[in-house]
Amino acid sequence: MLSDIFFQQMVNYTKTEQEIIDFICRNPGTFLTASISQLAERLGISDASLSRLARHAGYRDYKELKAAVTGALSGAGPAEKLQGSLSGEKGGGLDSFLSWQQTCLQKTLEMIDRNAFEQAAEQIASAKRIFLHGKGASHCLAQLLHFRLNRFGKDIFLMPSGGTELFEDISRLRAEDLVICFGFQKLPLEDRVLLSCASQAGCRSILFCSRVYAAETSKAGISLLIYRGEPEEYHSMAAPMAVIDALVVQVAAAMGEEAVRPLERLHLLKQEYYRTLPG
Repeated sequence: MLSDIFFQQMVNYTKTEQEIIDFICRNPGTFLTASISQLAERLGISDASLSRLARHAGYRDYKELKAAVTGALSGAGPAEKLQGSLSGEKGGGLDSFLSWQQTCLQKTLEMIDRNAFEQAAEQIASAKRIFLHGKGASHCLAQLLHFRLNRFGKDIFLMPSGGTELFEDISRLRAEDLVICFGFQKLPLEDRVLLSCASQAGCRSILFCSRVYAAETSKAGISLLIYRGEPEEYHSMAAPMAVIDALVVQVAAAMGEEAVRPLERLHLLKQEYYRTLPG
């Protein structure tokens, strides 16, 4: 991950510095093409704040940080080129919007940790019980994952979005369980509590997230980074759903026949009772 490469992990960064790091890691193309003044204006901070971050991260100055990122990412910006060609047109109808989703998918490919993705698939495949939590718009992602994994015969639970009912499921967590939750622009308080309790119970955990620094400072065992657009833009679920579908396929491959048998039983039931329960 970019933050591992360019920013020392043992440093206690300020909140402003964390926000800058998150922006740079999610938007390396913008970082490389903007001047220090342009970037400062976009982030609503001073030039001095960017200079201080560079020194805090171990570089002589801002130019040295930029040179380090340039050297590592030279020639690796297809998403940035596409984003530039679509500038100012994301709201211009179906073609432009779907092209913007292609940008989100490409940026997600650049951000996501392949090893973390494979580990997530392995943990889901081997988990005895899985607890899913999604709040707000993310609830639909939890429902999708529940539907897919349930077909593999997994013992899986869709937790309440919030309220004291959430503790009913949290109290059932055991060390062999797996917790999966979603926190994109902001990690919900419910997920902070859930991940903390899961850690105390010795559970494994997976977090779908879009903020680099938030992912690294959460209590989740595995974080899967997904790009959904800038903070001020409309956030589509296309990229998260694509990652979930890819993850489900990877889980099926890891489970092998164990995943196929429940699907075969489901198919036989539908054939046997299609006249009684059509549709």
